Amino acid sequence: MFETLPNARRCALLIAASVAALGCAAPAFGQATGQAAASESRGGASKPRLSDAKPTSPNATINLVHLLVKQGVLTEEQAAGLIKQADDEAYIARQAAKNASTRAEEAAKAANAAAAATEPNGTRHVTYVPEVVKRQLREDIKREVMAKAEQENWASPGKYPEWAQRIRFYGDIRLRHEGDYFPSGNGPLQSYNAINTGSPFLEGNGTVPNPYFPPTYNTSQNRDRFRFRARLGMDADIYEGFTAGLRIATGESGSPVSTNQSLGASSNGGNFSKYSLWLDRAYLKYQAWDDGLVLSGGRFDNPFWSPTDLVWYKDLGFDGFAVQAKYRVADGFKPFAVAGAFPIYNTDLNAGLNTFDPSISAPIKLRSANKWLFGGQLGFGAKVADDANLRVAVAYYDFENVQGRLSSVCQVVGTADSCDTDMLRPSFAQKGNTYMGLRSFQVISTGWADYQYYGLASQFRPVVATGQVDLATFHPVHVVLDGEYIWNSAFNRSAVAAVAVNNFGSSPAAGAPAPYVGGSTGWLARLTVGYNEIKKLGDWNVHAGYKYLQSDATIDAFVDSDFGLGGTNLKGYFIGGNVGISDNVWASLRWMSANSIAGVPYAVDVVQVDLNARF
Repeated sequence: MFETLPNARRCALLIAASVAALGCAAPAFGQATGQAAASESRGGASKPRLSDAKPTSPNATINLVHLLVKQGVLTEEQAAGLIKQADDEAYIARQAAKNASTRAEEAAKAANAAAAATEPNGTRHVTYVPEVVKRQLREDIKREVMAKAEQENWASPGKYPEWAQRIRFYGDIRLRHEGDYFPSGNGPLQSYNAINTGSPFLEGNGTVPNPYFPPTYNTSQNRDRFRFRARLGMDADIYEGFTAGLRIATGESGSPVSTNQSLGASSNGGNFSKYSLWLDRAYLKYQAWDDGLVLSGGRFDNPFWSPTDLVWYKDLGFDGFAVQAKYRVADGFKPFAVAGAFPIYNTDLNAGLNTFDPSISAPIKLRSANKWLFGGQLGFGAKVADDANLRVAVAYYDFENVQGRLSSVCQVVGTADSCDTDMLRPSFAQKGNTYMGLRSFQVISTGWADYQYYGLASQFRPVVATGQVDLATFHPVHVVLDGEYIWNSAFNRSAVAAVAVNNFGSSPAAGAPAPYVGGSTGWLARLTVGYNEIKKLGDWNVHAGYKYLQSDATIDAFVDSDFGLGGTNLKGYFIGGNVGISDNVWASLRWMSANSIAGVPYAVDVVQVDLNARF
């Protein structure tokens, strides 16, 4: 009976059957077949006529997508993606149907040939493949085609291979104008970092005055600098919770607290010389329990919660190993914990320096002086109201082997000579910490000058309390109050004062020694109003705060490098704001006014105007 149907209706039925079997939307043919039937019922074909209606898509899904775009539910970009997906799936379905038909025909031919070989001549066969078998064949072949399409990526031309889809690139660029303005009355501020990272300083031995001036920081000449920062990173999803990350960044040096590059910097040679790139991040990470447990190793972001830069510079990278854990105990209450071990300084394998041992009349290698940071933090986040969140944490940090020690008696007659505690000097420092001389000299003759290195006079085991209140009453505008307090529990004032070479106050009487006035505490308070993150045009926030950080509350190498041009022993105000000028592009303005707390008079105002972009 099927053979006797008119060609038009026979094609329509074949199309409908194929589409129904594949689960795809069939072309709209009901109206056409209906018109044909009506013509036949009238006993003749009607004259063809033109229609004013807009042709519809042969796929109901695509028609629906166009309708949603017309009604404003979807954007053109989203619609294009959905249509492409529909086309891909239709293509795969057609391939599956084609392959299924081919295999069915081949199977039928093979069966007929086998049957014909065993039956008498003249026997005729009519091939019949049950519909259920056809459907099963189509489904099996569709799965095979889909798997091959995903593996070889021929169903979506231009799409990245599977391994490339697990890699995400990101980056940012910042252009900055910075003005550093010094008032009159600043004293010369000695740079112990310049001495410890270069040649030892030739100082007097008490018999004669020091004939040389130590290297100092600029504290009197106003400066304007144009700077930029560029960073490019990659995160890769490896397998079952394992990820890896790399990031490169600009920077004038290997400083842990700055990736800024000054345009035309003399340290780089000027004259449009090229700039250096540094490996800023390199880590492996394992995440489990919906990120409730995170294990990190390598060089990674600060694992401790630290919303301010009182203790840690915001972009500081940590070398070592860390574990982070959090768990929602109840609705709106989530405790968290962090612990880690981080090598600060690892002595060269061959120790680099030699010293003479008179007991064996031969040179020996100096003892290694590895330095470590061990830290732990406990805290919780709580939703105290529908529009208010609270977060509180307490941390303890133990810096091992960072304090300087006086060497055994050593003879130094030139810059190449060494003593057995030289490697305890900081390999990087900003300014503010209290220092002591490391070398105990053998007196050769009266008036002899000695080459000296300097180490930290105090031990450091700071305890840090941190809190933040976020009020979202006027969401998306938030009101955020941050606070942080630090106390160096290992600070011993009398022991530090006995060896200190800086951070003295003024003498109470003529001829009397100046008292040591360094300290071990610090705090910061900041109020921020506006959007929590600047993402789009018109997003904004403003902030204002006050910082007070005594000389030996923490190691000055790791704190903010902008306030007071970096370091501890500083106090003062800061204000600033950000405004979005496009998607992922924003402008920033900051003003920071800092003064020294102890020691040499020092003050500076720093103004920064930034243009930021991320991608």
